[in-house]
Amino acid sequence: MNREMLMLVDAISREKSVERDVVFGAVEAALAQATKKLHGGEVDIRVTVDRDTGEYETFRRWLVVPDSAGLQNPDAEELLTEAQEQLAELEEGDYIEKTVESVPIGRIGAQAAKQVILQKIRDAEREQLLNDFLSRGEKIFVGTVKRLDKGDIIVESGRVEGRLKRSEMIQKENLRTGDRVRAFMSGIDTLARGPQIMLSRSAPGFMVELFAQEVPEIEQGLLEIKSCARDSGSRAKIAVVSHDKRVDPIGTCVGVRGSRVTAVTNELAGERVDIVLWSEDPAQFVIGALAPANVQSIVVDEEKHAMDVVVDEENLAIAIGRGGQNVRLASELTGWRINIMTAEESAAKQAEESGSVRKLFVDKLDVDEEVADILIAEGFNSLEEVAYVPLQEMLDIEGFDEDTVTELRTRAKDALLTMEIAREESVEEVSQDLRDLEGLNPELIGKLADGGVHTRDDLADLAVDELIEMTGVDEAQARALIMKAREHWFTT
Repeated sequence: MNREMLMLVDAISREKSVERDVVFGAVEAALAQATKKLHGGEVDIRVTVDRDTGEYETFRRWLVVPDSAGLQNPDAEELLTEAQEQLAELEEGDYIEKTVESVPIGRIGAQAAKQVILQKIRDAEREQLLNDFLSRGEKIFVGTVKRLDKGDIIVESGRVEGRLKRSEMIQKENLRTGDRVRAFMSGIDTLARGPQIMLSRSAPGFMVELFAQEVPEIEQGLLEIKSCARDSGSRAKIAVVSHDKRVDPIGTCVGVRGSRVTAVTNELAGERVDIVLWSEDPAQFVIGALAPANVQSIVVDEEKHAMDVVVDEENLAIAIGRGGQNVRLASELTGWRINIMTAEESAAKQAEESGSVRKLFVDKLDVDEEVADILIAEGFNSLEEVAYVPLQEMLDIEGFDEDTVTELRTRAKDALLTMEIAREESVEEVSQDLRDLEGLNPELIGKLADGGVHTRDDLADLAVDELIEMTGVDEAQARALIMKAREHWFTT
């Protein structure tokens, strides 16, 4: 029987073009499975087959687990202290093994053994095919629609298959069996029993790769696509930059008479593409991303990573776009939160902010509105700036002598100290359940305390825009925090 086993292994290895070790591994798994059925329970069995003689040994083994964890599976686990009584050198994660009687090959359920071996072989073949395919370094999967599977589309390229989920297709796209299709390889699902390559036609990466295929200058390193944002099937924006002053990045991507961008658009079911010039200056980048709208002015808030963009009435609808599409894509492209407003709205907001700063200076520095307005006009917007900007900057303010500056700085520092003490007292009032909430850090807890939020229910009662205004987090994070705070409302 041992000689027959070796002959069988060699035959399968040649027939399936897989390594002998893979076939031996399948045989060992089949023997182990048959032995487990004889012992019953959740025992752990290991079988080793000698690659030269075909002889094999069978072991039952127990995993050594810490005493604190307890035995989750008594049939295959041993507590550390009990294991060390047998062998002092044993540590957590080691195995205790004992030889048990091996199941004769002839007594193995032939069908079960065959299924295990063939499944191992199929897995090995599929893994080899996948590795060979991925070794090409391609990012776009080109194949034919083979079949539908629970709403998803299975695409075949040679002997390799990929899965294109309905959610990753272009809107209103209707693919049929036999259609030729291209898609972006977005990932590999190693746990999937079916096709392991995950495909997408709606991912921004797909558009980036399509442009890379159509524009040779990208592969040559003369051009680079810095970012991409898409509403698949409708509209997209890409940001490009040239690394060669002789190359026009936008014109090169458009191509002669629009040939290059048209080729990409046709592949994406007519999706309209705005090509934007990338800039290191965030404000300039945002101005380009909002095209075709004309921007009057921009106010950048570095702390909140947001920009107030002022446009005239004629450009307001263009800047926002249908359903907010233009500003949303521009925000995704640039990574900045963009607030579109008219000149009147901007003036009203600035007046409101100036009023808040004026009140802060009057109350905390104990000065009149005239002095407060001088500070605001000189660009001071916080007590920290008054207290810690270089002394000479304040001495350069017309009408401020050294005594005045020194007094203002002292008052600002005293006010900050008083506010910090009050803040610490407020933070101490924050409940432990709010402190323990996943996603919160000490800085956010301090901001919540400043806003009067001291319990998980206080946070849960907030609206998203209230939390954004209070803490400066983005919309996605604000929603996540509020939903996390509300979880206990729905648990029983």
